[in-house]
Amino acid sequence: MLGKKISYQVNGNEIQIQFEKGEASLRVLTAEIMNVFLPKETKDHRSKAIEGEKAQSVSFTVKEEGEALCITTEKLIAKVYDDFFVDFYKPDGTLLCADDRTGRVFTEQISERFIEFLKAEGHEVPDASDFHYPVEVVKKMDGDEKFYGLGDKTGFLNKRDYEYENWNSDIPQAHTEGYRALYKSIPFLITLKKTGVYGLFFDNTYRSYINLGKENEGYFYYGADAGNLDYYMIAGEKMTDVVSGYTYLTGRTPLPQLWTLGYHQSRWGYESAEQIRGIAEKYRELQIPCDTIHFDIDYMDGYRVFTWNEKDFGKPGEIIAEIAEKGFKTVCIIDPGVKLDEGYEKYDEGIANDYFAKTPEGEVYVNAVWPGDAVYPDFGKPAVRNWWGENQKYLTDLGVRGTWNDMNEPASFRGELPKDVMFTDEDRPLPHAGMHNIYGHLMSKATYEGLKKADGKRPFVITRACYAGTQKYSTVWTGDNQSLWSHLQMAVPQLCNLGMSGFAFAGTDVGGFGADCTPELLCRWVQVGAFSPLFRNHSSKGSTYQEPWQFDEKTIAINRKFISLRYQLLPYFYDLFYQCEKTGLPVIRPLVLHYENDPETWNLNGEFLVGENLLVAPVVEQGMTKKLVYLPEGTWYDFETKKPYAGKQYYMVEAPIDTCPMFVKEGSIIPTYEPMQYVGEKPLDVLKLMVFPGTGRYEHYQDNGTDFAYQNGEYNLYEFIHEEGCDAEEIEIKMLHEGYTRYKKIQVL
Repeated sequence: MLGKKISYQVNGNEIQIQFEKGEASLRVLTAEIMNVFLPKETKDHRSKAIEGEKAQSVSFTVKEEGEALCITTEKLIAKVYDDFFVDFYKPDGTLLCADDRTGRVFTEQISERFIEFLKAEGHEVPDASDFHYPVEVVKKMDGDEKFYGLGDKTGFLNKRDYEYENWNSDIPQAHTEGYRALYKSIPFLITLKKTGVYGLFFDNTYRSYINLGKENEGYFYYGADAGNLDYYMIAGEKMTDVVSGYTYLTGRTPLPQLWTLGYHQSRWGYESAEQIRGIAEKYRELQIPCDTIHFDIDYMDGYRVFTWNEKDFGKPGEIIAEIAEKGFKTVCIIDPGVKLDEGYEKYDEGIANDYFAKTPEGEVYVNAVWPGDAVYPDFGKPAVRNWWGENQKYLTDLGVRGTWNDMNEPASFRGELPKDVMFTDEDRPLPHAGMHNIYGHLMSKATYEGLKKADGKRPFVITRACYAGTQKYSTVWTGDNQSLWSHLQMAVPQLCNLGMSGFAFAGTDVGGFGADCTPELLCRWVQVGAFSPLFRNHSSKGSTYQEPWQFDEKTIAINRKFISLRYQLLPYFYDLFYQCEKTGLPVIRPLVLHYENDPETWNLNGEFLVGENLLVAPVVEQGMTKKLVYLPEGTWYDFETKKPYAGKQYYMVEAPIDTCPMFVKEGSIIPTYEPMQYVGEKPLDVLKLMVFPGTGRYEHYQDNGTDFAYQNGEYNLYEFIHEEGCDAEEIEIKMLHEGYTRYKKIQVL
């Protein structure tokens, strides 16, 4: 508690406030975004999520009004009180978010049960103050709040009444809704209530805790083990404004290479070039489209990073070149653990240049991962990131097209790294307690920058662990899920919340990583995967092989159908990524993102939007052949039959095993390509437009799909317009920007 306000000074966009017991600040970044900062560990922010200056030239006023110091922009009002309580209001005076003044009050159920447990175990009974965190902020709840975001936490879309932790965790067990932490730490929360919507981003890399009304229905709180109290209020008139504001702060998913949006095949268990060759040949033989084959850890020599297993995979790069002739791109896994092996080049380089994490006593810290005894690169050092990035050239010289970062929580086989293992935060020492949640983030940044330098193409990086802002550098997947129907069900809210948390390029392991997939589960999962930004089938050594042909002919046909549909829709997905780079809005979206005033969308876990025009309602329950689908306002058309449906009501639709219910919003224009087996098989010079009844306008983006030439104007931007009742040939086509080769033909369906 800081005591009474004494004075304040305005320095540019920052209002520095002196209290009896310390100093805090509030910074105005934009008309909709303000930062609340209380230095506890460092006087500066040292953010890893926010890079570059985000404060704009914005008009605001500061004045005393009774007990409050009021900071007012045209879109947001902050009122600062004694003890650094901060409340936020809309411009019309409506309260958006207020600090709780009463202090945390533990419910009778929690406190009594816990105290009785402690007594029974012979422990000393703490008082209420012992439950508080060194860094903590408690916000009042009105009672009608819905909470979204937080990345890929387990459970359902709306996080109300749950609690979570941010501590990147490699958990091999089946993830249930009771798990508080997984692989990622993205402390961004969207709150929707009757009086408005807002976002809170808590920028703190230490282990942190978020309780969303579970402890007490009167408040929600955020706490952390150390660091600063550093959070951002992000206002907006609607949820999409909040997502755009958050991604303005932390960065937006960059436009990917087009082939990365195709289908990927992977397995931990492809142990030789012969197996890789067989996978490639089978896909082409069965005419199931596929762009990418992933090489897991067995391609390395003894799991040493940046090496090649010549015994099982032949001459370095030879199998990569061979499958490339059939149109396959290669992605190789890399773990951060460097084998402790004198004479091994990467280990020797790291030791010579002081690149590895240390014990508190100054010795190189050793744990174990796949190669056995291993040491951990200190990615907080710029020199280490440069070194790691330069090593990506070893892979690109072999023909590798993307890097898959795994085990970077960081994971270890001899227990978690102690919190006092020492890393570096650019120019200062930082213990593992503060580095842990950003280790994968910094590894991804190093990988991205290294790949970009190595081949000049848009880097394709996948990471398992990350922090807020990693979307600037890497694609993500939800980690080691399992072949369980509950994990397929969880995939939809996970991907929706990841998208609203900035991670537009995300996916799950189609079919499940662990356990054994069944034909029905794979068929239903590929129907979700076909609309997931990252579309990868991946499984674990020891589990059932789950390539489509491992099952029956029906399974092959269903996989072929939906993977082929994905390739037809590639221009639509690519357009969404183009828009995302501009607005931050994700590819996969929960219905609540666009229909927040419709109560039916608040807890809708089993369907989603792809962009704003395509609604997908997959079957995610075993044995079901019908699907209860909610359609929001407007008229919607069945994607396959073109049957119209009136919105704002539920429908029970037929959904046999080979059908995924899909609906298109009235007036929509959906661009498609001719069928293909992989990106690059044929010129993409014919565009086919699916035009649905109603008045509509659509922007379509076109470039070379590979490098950064588009940033210098080498792209085309089309505008398609049609009016209610007009014939297909009457659609109007405008060129908003021309800098690339036009289509030879645009066909209106």
